[in-house]
Amino acid sequence: MKNTVFNKVKYKRTSFNFTQEQLANIVGVTRLTIISIEKQKYEPSIGLAIKLAKTLNCNVEDLFMLEGES
Repeated sequence: MKNTVFNKVKYKRTSFNFTQEQLANIVGVTRLTIISIEKQKYEPSIGLAIKLAKTLNCNVEDLFMLEGES
């Protein structure tokens, strides 16, 4: 059984006034990857999750959580 991972990437990205393209360029991925992460269709690698968290000035645990966690 696979756990569902939820994220706050879009919320954090917009709070920094980053476009999807800007965030993608900063962390070294495509805009499509950012779109897929925000739509819960793609779970990033640990390395990418760390880059996203650092860029968005938060902890990985603040950005990504398993279903049922608060």
